[in-house]
Amino acid sequence: MRSLSILGSTGSIGLSTLDVVRQHPGKFSISGLAAGKDVVTLAEQIREFQPTAVSVMDAVTALKLRALLGDCKPEILYGIEGAVAVATVEEADMVVSAIVGAAGLIPTVSAIKAGKHIALANKETLVVAGELVSDLVKKHKVELLPVDSEHSAIFQSLQGHRKEDVVRIILTASGGPFRNTSAEELKQVGLQQALKHPQWTMGAKITIDSATMMNKGLEVIEAHWLFAMPVEKIGVVVHPQSIIHSMVEYIDGCVMAQLGAPDMRAPIAYALSWPERCESGIKRLDLTKIGTLTFEEPDMERFPALRLAFEALKAGRTYPAILNAANEVAVAAFLDQKIRFTEIAETVDKTMQAHKAYTPVELDDYLQADQWARETALKLIA
Repeated sequence: MRSLSILGSTGSIGLSTLDVVRQHPGKFSISGLAAGKDVVTLAEQIREFQPTAVSVMDAVTALKLRALLGDCKPEILYGIEGAVAVATVEEADMVVSAIVGAAGLIPTVSAIKAGKHIALANKETLVVAGELVSDLVKKHKVELLPVDSEHSAIFQSLQGHRKEDVVRIILTASGGPFRNTSAEELKQVGLQQALKHPQWTMGAKITIDSATMMNKGLEVIEAHWLFAMPVEKIGVVVHPQSIIHSMVEYIDGCVMAQLGAPDMRAPIAYALSWPERCESGIKRLDLTKIGTLTFEEPDMERFPALRLAFEALKAGRTYPAILNAANEVAVAAFLDQKIRFTEIAETVDKTMQAHKAYTPVELDDYLQADQWARETALKLIA
């Protein structure tokens, strides 16, 4: 039986992960759960799965959770220290890293150092500190398995093939809700419009990232570190139906693709049970009902966030960390309706232009770059 700790248990990935676990009581158990402020959902999860370690965002939330749990009271921690404790709890042999944003970096690094295998849904961990994390994975001899549907598709399409035979990996993108929206119309996009994704059900931050196509840009950087592929071998294609999750092209002209319904339980189940497979509970794919699959080149003029991500990856050093932190601040400002939709990418661009890059070595170097970018982006927005 594989024992799991879940970082971000009340988010969309966490809920889907627990649904997979629920289907296989003899295969998986839960040792730890870390969440933010949704104590009602977390309390239900604790009662059902009986973890030994639990963490929430802050002390006030911890008090609320204790009041809800009554006699069922595991150890309740909070803050970054609490998330680290859940990530390193002794009983767990795998950590599902699904905290949104750079906040997932420290607990994920701690889990790797503790020898835990990682099912990675928190792409920002590799965007911010890809080289550091990759080195730690090798040093501590743990598995780093992708949960994002696109990276899971690439991982599956690489199985049984030689890396030196790869011409390029191709990430698919839905195009988001504004695929056919003009540049002028994008300036007038409202919050509720941006939160309506045509294919996937996700949290607010990731949904906005999908609408700007920054999410795809972050995935490009993540793919670079996951698969040790140079930026020249990473491509993006818009695929509105979201049936082909990504592809790998080989030197003989063959392209391997992984298809499936747009449901995160499939890549989660694959990461949890690899190298085996297990039932995920997703709807079976009926190609006769889908009919047509279409593909387009991404428009990096209308969606400059994707271009900025490619530029950050090519420039390297601290630029990816700057890109991510500035984007997190800008998206939060848009969600608070303080800036326009198009100002998200503008804020990221200006923050990157203001940055004097350096080569990070220690975790603190990455964290300092992250903090500088947040402060700079906030000043730009103000």
